[in-house]
Amino acid sequence: MTRVRVVQQDIATLDVDAVTNAANDHLWMGAGVAGALRRAGGDEIEREAMAKGPIRVGDAIVTGGGRLRARYVIHAAVMGQDLRTSAEAIERATRSTLARANDIGARTIALPAFGTGVGGFPLDECARIMVHVANAYEGPIEEIDFVLRGDDAVNAFERALSQVKSS
Repeated sequence: MTRVRVVQQDIATLDVDAVTNAANDHLWMGAGVAGALRRAGGDEIEREAMAKGPIRVGDAIVTGGGRLRARYVIHAAVMGQDLRTSAEAIERATRSTLARANDIGARTIALPAFGTGVGGFPLDECARIMVHVANAYEGPIEEIDFVLRGDDAVNAFERALSQVKSS
């Protein structure tokens, strides 16, 4: 059974099989989580990602982790070049992320709150969507961590997780 957790930490510092980048469809790494992963892991992560793009919004690709402790980075296209996202894009990107994690044999994976930074998507709705997908997941991943920064994000994901567990 997969364990789903909420963690307040810097995703770029985690020792997990894969960390996830909330990407754009051309896979260039800008600010936020992408910037933190690129700074900690090296520009080779972005070069490898961009060589595999562009991809459709909702899809995901895998690159090496560069200098990160994580072996892989899963780049989930949550938005297009307009830097806008939707509930459907977040749900599809979350499913695609878990599918790519399966493909690489990941047992532990970390995901940020998709689309809530530059995408401007509401935290509560993002948390509800992503936690629902993670909770419904059936496969070899042993641990799915929602790795967040800030009390608002942590509280939104903890609320969503407690609602799923109580239903």
